[in-house]
Amino acid sequence: MSGGKDNLKVKLGDGTRTKEEEREIQRKGGIASQKAQKRKRTLKEIAQAIGEGKVTNPKHIKVLEGLGLDAEEMTNNSIVVASLFKEVAKGNVNAIEKWEEYTQDVTKDEDAYYLPAVMLGRDYVDINRQIKPNVSYIFKGGRGSLKSSFVALKIIELLCNNPKMHACVVRKVAGTLRDSVFAQIKWAINILGKDNEFECNVSPMQIKRKATGQIIYFRGVDDPTKLKSITTPFGYIGILWKEEKDQLAGANEERSINQSVLRGGKDAYDFSSYNPPKSKANWVNKEEQIPNDKRVIVESNYQNAPAEWLGKKFIEDAEHLKEVNREAYDHEYMGIANGDGGAVFGNIETREITDEEISHFDYIYQGVDWGYYPDPFAFVRLHYDAPSMTLYFIDEYVVNKKTNNLTAKEIIDRGYNDYPITCDSAEPKSIKDFRDAGIQSQKAVKGAGSVEYGMKYLAGLVKIVIDPSRTPHAYKEFTEYEYERDKDGNVVSGYVDADNHTIDATRYALEKFYNKRGAY
Repeated sequence: MSGGKDNLKVKLGDGTRTKEEEREIQRKGGIASQKAQKRKRTLKEIAQAIGEGKVTNPKHIKVLEGLGLDAEEMTNNSIVVASLFKEVAKGNVNAIEKWEEYTQDVTKDEDAYYLPAVMLGRDYVDINRQIKPNVSYIFKGGRGSLKSSFVALKIIELLCNNPKMHACVVRKVAGTLRDSVFAQIKWAINILGKDNEFECNVSPMQIKRKATGQIIYFRGVDDPTKLKSITTPFGYIGILWKEEKDQLAGANEERSINQSVLRGGKDAYDFSSYNPPKSKANWVNKEEQIPNDKRVIVESNYQNAPAEWLGKKFIEDAEHLKEVNREAYDHEYMGIANGDGGAVFGNIETREITDEEISHFDYIYQGVDWGYYPDPFAFVRLHYDAPSMTLYFIDEYVVNKKTNNLTAKEIIDRGYNDYPITCDSAEPKSIKDFRDAGIQSQKAVKGAGSVEYGMKYLAGLVKIVIDPSRTPHAYKEFTEYEYERDKDGNVVSGYVDADNHTIDATRYALEKFYNKRGAY
């Protein structure tokens, strides 16, 4: 190896420099880099200084005052936040996500799973961050308020963050579980992209988290033994969701559910959801008035849900009802309990219906509720004007101790075999008797939830026009029919199965209007 000065040089480009020259160049480069960094820090400091500067524009000051800020809080940063809040209030999902990022707890556990804010309706962004164990959360609102969607999403989040907890979802009637809450939980799993993490089974109806073995149980309150007999493979049930809480038989039944399900473990999450019943005397509406520092009530309505989530048809239907029947709109879509008593039908118009008026009725619907004695046979003939959502009673035939052959003959003699008759499906032989007599008879679909949907549909019409001289039985039943009451006289949401024969016949006659696919 030869020595010499050339060995102290390094090749750079097409020339050469000594190591001393290279060090000097690097030193100068370092100084330049430090100056550049200083400039960057200075720009950052300038931006911070501007943000922390006081607002002087009177227009901006007025905006911040309207948001409740005092003089010390009126900085340029506040204007930026106010602008973001304005977009959040419009339902801008990107703004909601950014708001969530700004306001969430910076000390949160990085390993925890959190619901993306973009998936939440505007009414649920704040409450989502505030939910804590051992507090009862009640979500109430009208149609399209997203309350069930939010609770379903929250249950998945809580399961992911509490691996020793299981969940239980209940409704009044077990037969309604599959097409409602079971489908809702499956939807939440899918939209969160967790299909591969859960296993869904119909029999027994449950959803299992594969990695941990956690289970979401589904039970109907109509079989208390199945509710009490749940045995978890480990841990405990720490999450309870009572969907359609207003259908329960009162506060006593709700306490029984809590006691049966939420046992063991120091922490428990208790959720309820429902559309507020119309009657202010209903037990859930009265319960809200009782102070309870361990309860949080969250109210919501469709107007705070992104319109694209609901669809054009939903919005148009809501706006139409708002125009033609504001009271029904306020109850059904805004979730307002605006009924004064226990009466189910507050939309009855009592007046004469003339022969001339009937001669112009084109759409005729007919229904039968089977009976013999003591329950009577009940037939109704109706006209329903769908655009105005108005129902007219044309005629009725209510009688005891008459065979199917005799009631069929009476209907034919009155000339009412011109339109089909929808009959109670509980008696297929009676339907066959009518067909053999030459009557166009068809069975009602009915099914779990059909009574509730049918009654709510009738109660939500703009008007039910009844002429007592033409249909005295229908007049008496519709005007006197009230919600069920518990032993203390409190109104509950159930419908009494008594003195409702023409009401049931009317439900069957109009079933096509509310029994759309999946309605029940």
